[in-house]
Amino acid sequence: MPEGEGLSRSRLAKLLADGSVTMAGQVITDPRAKVAEGDVLDITFAEAEEVETRPEDIPLDVVYEDAHLIVVNKPVGMVVHPAPGTPSGTLVNALLAHCGDTLSGIGGEKRPGIVHRIDKDTSGLIVAAKSDKAHTGLAAQFEAHTVKRHYNAIVYGVPDAGDPRLRGVRGTSFEPGNILKITTQLARHKTDRQKQAVLFHGGRHAVTRARILEAFGKPPVASLIECWLETGRTHQIRVHMAHAGFGLIGDQTYGGRRKLAEKSVGQAGAAAAASFPRQALHAATLGFIHPETGEELSFEAPLPDDMSQLIAALRG
Repeated sequence: MPEGEGLSRSRLAKLLADGSVTMAGQVITDPRAKVAEGDVLDITFAEAEEVETRPEDIPLDVVYEDAHLIVVNKPVGMVVHPAPGTPSGTLVNALLAHCGDTLSGIGGEKRPGIVHRIDKDTSGLIVAAKSDKAHTGLAAQFEAHTVKRHYNAIVYGVPDAGDPRLRGVRGTSFEPGNILKITTQLARHKTDRQKQAVLFHGGRHAVTRARILEAFGKPPVASLIECWLETGRTHQIRVHMAHAGFGLIGDQTYGGRRKLAEKSVGQAGAAAAASFPRQALHAATLGFIHPETGEELSFEAPLPDDMSQLIAALRG
């Protein structure tokens, strides 16, 4: 099949199994069937089916949209895709209502093409495809790790090359410009399947880089950092920063129960950090090549109000 059609191997296999492929008037269902040069195959596409997920009129902060894709600044608390525990109120529900009949039949279903996710309690930029070709093109860029994604996080401690403690933390190193590099394997935790764990054998390769944007406290006890991913694994920034000793403020899963000293950041700063209700993580920038036009696109989303207020309190 021409690559430009955006049909994956699994999609073609399903079309075969459904009897949608014929050759010389005969239905072909076996993907191992022999073909010869000059054979002509006809593929019939059924009209995209409506999915059980229903459109919901939920306001969206749309950063960019055209006939092929849409970029949204996702708010804190919104789940990307429906699941048993969250069947409604998701980004997909909102996109189905917002995009209406402009959606194409990705995978044979009428739905927006979710090619990547960010956690429910992480805010920021996410792109969704409207067509098979856009979905395939974006997915290929994510798989090749060519998508540019930068996050802002507020963490305990300050990831500085001068910190002697880091010399004993396996998988950490520093690059020029005081950039912390964390290189490990990641896999599901053995006992808590909702968590990821750092490994050095097995699992999936993961690389995170981080640099300090601003340090808070006298002496510094917390910092605003910029993180970017060489790979994109589940919870990667959260688990990697915790492994290096810089857990995200508010992260109930990986951040630990640390407290900031009032004498360093003041009473208001310490209280704001202790009560912050979610991981202080924001997908701030997103850049990729438009899968239809070839144009290089780049988007930015400002910090949400809750993280801005936390920073103000930590500045004292």
